[in-house]
Amino acid sequence: MRYVLALSSCLMLSSCANVTVQQYANERPSLDLVAFFSKPVQAWGMFQKRSGEVAKRFHVDIQSHRDGERLILDERFVYSDGTRQERIWTLQPDGPGRWRGRAGDVVGEARGEVAGNALRWRYRLDLPVDGKHWLMDMDDWMYQMDDDTLINRTTMSKLGVEVGQVTLFFRRQP
Repeated sequence: MRYVLALSSCLMLSSCANVTVQQYANERPSLDLVAFFSKPVQAWGMFQKRSGEVAKRFHVDIQSHRDGERLILDERFVYSDGTRQERIWTLQPDGPGRWRGRAGDVVGEARGEVAGNALRWRYRLDLPVDGKHWLMDMDDWMYQMDDDTLINRTTMSKLGVEVGQVTLFFRRQP
């Protein structure tokens, strides 16, 4: 019985891991990061614990500019508890449909792949929580819905165990 349960669990987990960004290659509108972030963007989001409880809500103002091929995103967060945070991303194309990026609280380099309306972005984040630092594995999926709207869902995990999820709605400003 234990063998059957273990095998079933492995099969369920492996079936979740089979989604690739290429599955969205024919979806429209096509996501062009440079074009999407060519205007100021505001975003609204929340962090949910793995139980589903909303632990924090936040608002983000995003300004961007180009530096040669690089795309710089200056994100200013305001959380529901009044805390503030800034993250500045430096993104760079890394071949057809691929991006890489760095930010102050990202450990190493983020890697992303775009196809159709979707971007999958993976990186490790040094996350301060209650005076401690947690190294979190981030698995971002972004989907462009129309010319001005992008939806992001991120799974956060530590040592392979899901800790929570972030849901974020981006809206380009006129």
